[in-house]
Amino acid sequence: MLRSQPAQLDLNVLNCDKEPIHHIRRVQSFGGLIALTNDWIISHASENAADILGLTAPVAIGSFLTDHFSPEAIRAIKMRVGHLAYEDSTDRWFQFQPIVDGPVCDFAMCRSGQSIVLEFEHGATSDVADPNMFVRPMISRLAGCENVVDICQLAARQIRTMTKMDRVMIYQFQPDETGMVIAESKNAEVESFLGLRYPASDIPRQAREIYLRNMSRIISDVNDPGVSIASSDDPAAAPLDLSLSTIRAVSPVHLEYLRNMDVGASMSISIVVRGKLWGLIACHHRTPKIQALTLRTAAEMFGLLFSYTLEQKLSDIERREAVRSKVLHDQIMIQLAQDTSLADNFKMIADAIIEVIPFDGAIGWIGDTFQSIGMTPDQDEFSKLLPFLNTAAAGQVYASQSLAATFPHAVPYAKKAAGFLVLPVSRGPKDFIVLFRRELAETVRWAGKPTKDVTYGEFGPRLTPRKSFEVWRETLQHHCAPWTTAQIASAEALRVTLLEVILRLTDANMKEQDRAQETQEILIAELNHRVRNVLSLIKGVVGQSGKEHGDVASFAKVIDGRIHALAIAHDQITDDALAPASLRNLIAIEAAAYVKDSHNRLFITGPDVLVPPSTHTALALVLHELTTNSVKYGAFASEHGKVVVTLKENADRGLDLAWKESGGPIVNQPTRRGLGMKIIETAVPHELKGEARLRFEPTGLEAVFRMPAAVLDKIVPKPAPIQELETATQDTSQRPLAQKVLIVEDNIIISLDAENLLHSIGVSEVVIVSNVADALDEIEKCDFGFALLDINLGGETAFPIAEQFLAKGIPFAFASGYGNLVDTKSMFQHIPVLTKPYDVADLRRVMAEPSV
Repeated sequence: MLRSQPAQLDLNVLNCDKEPIHHIRRVQSFGGLIALTNDWIISHASENAADILGLTAPVAIGSFLTDHFSPEAIRAIKMRVGHLAYEDSTDRWFQFQPIVDGPVCDFAMCRSGQSIVLEFEHGATSDVADPNMFVRPMISRLAGCENVVDICQLAARQIRTMTKMDRVMIYQFQPDETGMVIAESKNAEVESFLGLRYPASDIPRQAREIYLRNMSRIISDVNDPGVSIASSDDPAAAPLDLSLSTIRAVSPVHLEYLRNMDVGASMSISIVVRGKLWGLIACHHRTPKIQALTLRTAAEMFGLLFSYTLEQKLSDIERREAVRSKVLHDQIMIQLAQDTSLADNFKMIADAIIEVIPFDGAIGWIGDTFQSIGMTPDQDEFSKLLPFLNTAAAGQVYASQSLAATFPHAVPYAKKAAGFLVLPVSRGPKDFIVLFRRELAETVRWAGKPTKDVTYGEFGPRLTPRKSFEVWRETLQHHCAPWTTAQIASAEALRVTLLEVILRLTDANMKEQDRAQETQEILIAELNHRVRNVLSLIKGVVGQSGKEHGDVASFAKVIDGRIHALAIAHDQITDDALAPASLRNLIAIEAAAYVKDSHNRLFITGPDVLVPPSTHTALALVLHELTTNSVKYGAFASEHGKVVVTLKENADRGLDLAWKESGGPIVNQPTRRGLGMKIIETAVPHELKGEARLRFEPTGLEAVFRMPAAVLDKIVPKPAPIQELETATQDTSQRPLAQKVLIVEDNIIISLDAENLLHSIGVSEVVIVSNVADALDEIEKCDFGFALLDINLGGETAFPIAEQFLAKGIPFAFASGYGNLVDTKSMFQHIPVLTKPYDVADLRRVMAEPSV
């Protein structure tokens, strides 16, 4: 039997060396744990391990595995140990039965020093069967966000939909290590924490270090007493490090903290950007809630991919700022006269800087000459500041939000010059351009009093959780608006530019050899700095480029277009019970989807051709790629361009389809063959046993596709008029759209897509449910302006919901994969039906149509 050790739960935040977080000797009661040595001997085990594994006897050391685990289970565990090859590596597997006739469990595995830690919990079913396939569409939707706040808000909404937690927040760490809630998704019953600031002590340093190693943490019940971990009798055995554990109990201080917030369960997901803890996705629930390991794994995977996407977005912002800095560099280099100094051009330089770095005043101290613009200290006040600048800003950009905090003599003029950014413009501490910002009386909304009380106990002083989370307001004086990372980077680039100007002017007026030597050293140092930056940029670009569509947005857009093309083809052939469909209509529909005024720019001549479903699908892809290629590079890229499609019966009673572009930009032979070009060149020969010939003439692409009679249904010499088409650019209605919409859909991915589409057309609030009972509850609680109802909801239909909306006179529409073929009750015959997949134009159209 293993000897039980007393629990050591009291986390001392101030004296963390006496009780590090990873030495807490408990796990949460919903999970069990055993630790195996290199000899496959159990060295540690939680006291509930036997219960969860379905054993009556306690877990003991020795031959436990061979006595209880099946041979297949032992082989599986040993094989998975090989997955833990690097530091902090982990493994998960689900629905695994380690003991014959025992319960099914979900497993997590990690290394702890020389031991392997196995954690297990009752195998639980969840909406997440495959975390990878579940998370990928969620990440794809983030690509359309324009800024950091938008991407965080969408992430919070998606995580709350996935976890069904009461409140999900994106919590960003600030430069001063405090935290701020910048995005939030919550239900109506819980308090909003959006915009609140939290002191750095709320998440201590050692906790942040663990968040870097362990991406997700779960607390299923803040009142769970936990289960002790027993260890072997070996006094030399090292403590079991549970930093990577998924079920490790947490500090009672943190549990008390959560109870003070009226939180019954929580989950957190780390956001790591460039190797640093950028923030957290914090999930709160008012009552205890056990999340299945599959769902937690999906959430952790989302956190990893979200971190990467956020890093990409931040890099995009920095690149845009770098471009603006380059424009500023070129502007200054062009405008500075060859025989003038920086002092002579100070006003011009300041006017250029303010386009990139906003400020309220600027001082130029160049060659012992004082110049000022805007709100600044006077010359006497600045002269007292100079010794401080020579120390703080020696050869590098220096910025501060509060000058008075580090230089008390600045208090008298803090109203007009509260913070400053210093650009040294000489090799030594001599010449400066200093930007000032006026005082910004900022009210910080603290989540409770920003200081904590300290008590003294067995381990000395320790912080106690705050008892109140009422907003604590604190006005900061002598502070300016913060200098952003991008602005500081722009200032550094500008400093290098001004140094180049100095070098140029110095070289032009150089009279002594030692002066020339000094200038050369400065040039070498600065050029080395710039070369390293360029090499780093190239490395980053190469590392993040994909084979064809490196960014998620391009990838999603291309895939969306191809899926839409197949959907159009599918609709045409299924609208008439899989009968052969018109090729002329297919060509016109593809053009109308992407080209404004397509009926005046696309000309189809020759007979019509009815083609069977298999041929129709292949041609839809080819025509889609031809159309989108023309929109990007060919005739449709110019408002004067046109495309002529000629249909002609050939000698073998087959069809020749000729595509000819003109009036667009000059066309060159493509240098690479992407997937789109491969489809154009190979789809007809491969799938339809025909021929495809392409010529890239300067006037436009010319393509001829020859198809045998076997892949056609029949050729109609006198074609009927082309159907009236609704283009993607048409405004279907001027009627205002409903602002509160109910989505009833049993597929989580489709419902999230619909929510995203509705938000994109201006709907402010969307409620998602998956069954009739929840929908009827929501109808009683809320006043909806519109509803979108999936007809088939697993084992039930949406007709009872539709009857309620019909009775209340609220407009709604059905959605179905069967489209217009769906069989609805006679009372719903006039209700519009959206065919999946639908898009923004489809939603806008049905919301504008009267349905009741």
